[in-house]
Amino acid sequence: MHAITRRRAILAATVAAASGALAAPAIAQGTDWPSRPVRTIVPWPPGGSTDILVRIYCERLQALLGQSFVVENRPGAGGNIGIDATAKAAPDGYTLGIASVAHLIINRYLYRSLPYDPERDFTPVALAWELPNVAVVPTEHNPSRTLQEFIAWAKAKSGGITYGSPGIGSTPHLSGALLAARAGYEATHVPFRGAAQAIPVMLKGELDFALDNLASYMSIIREGKMRALAVTSAQRFPMLPDVPTMAEAGVPDFVVTSWQGFVFPARTPRAAVDKLNAALKTVTEDPAMQRRFLETGAQIAWSTPEALFERAARERPMWEEAVRISGARAD
Repeated sequence: MHAITRRRAILAATVAAASGALAAPAIAQGTDWPSRPVRTIVPWPPGGSTDILVRIYCERLQALLGQSFVVENRPGAGGNIGIDATAKAAPDGYTLGIASVAHLIINRYLYRSLPYDPERDFTPVALAWELPNVAVVPTEHNPSRTLQEFIAWAKAKSGGITYGSPGIGSTPHLSGALLAARAGYEATHVPFRGAAQAIPVMLKGELDFALDNLASYMSIIREGKMRALAVTSAQRFPMLPDVPTMAEAGVPDFVVTSWQGFVFPARTPRAAVDKLNAALKTVTEDPAMQRRFLETGAQIAWSTPEALFERAARERPMWEEAVRISGARAD
């Protein structure tokens, strides 16, 4: 079974577990929101990690807030169709969206124009989760046991190395380009439709490297078929305690994660924002939820509404540099 298939099985199981969880006490009163179901737009197809993680949240939010959070998948155009639908919905608290780092930062540099303004068209609610990237090489085809050994190997390789990603302009593509530029080796990007297509090519030795979402590689790392050299999160990932961070591996200032957060349309009442933010905080403080996310290769997260956009502003220069270095364009 491929890593992606296993990951989806784990994710699907967490939905069932979440739906069976005991309902927590109701969030304190102070507003009658929500008084009817909340449409929750996922800008990706059903069955992917974003879709399933959002559904886990929706199960818990229904238990906490007493109304259904109904997922509506609106995929297409790199997620721009669904996030634009969120931006253009009525700002009444009954349309919620999940926005990725691509929606809030990267896409402005990939596309000549966007149908939404990432700074003006949304009301932030909270960070939802982070997906660290992991630097991996195929165990049977690469001698490198540390990131510094890999960098030395890559510099010495005639013609440079090849690295895979789930698509042009994806965070793994941009992360790989950024690492190559900073470390000083030549690298050719090979885009795939997802990690499920890239992994078999790596295992054959036809692709040298990936700096991809940990969730896609967790099971195959555990099997020993891929060697994890470093993770791009600020701290070591709890489920892989022996794998160093990029800083520990000798590449400083390389905290590069794929994160997502909940947003409402701009001008949504603050009372709804605050009540949902409090509910999300309760969800993320649940140890069982923390474990479920870690098992998928993600880390459940929370922030104040303001901190979500502050993070986007803080990371903007890094992602702009990564897009420039990669030369990626999506239109």
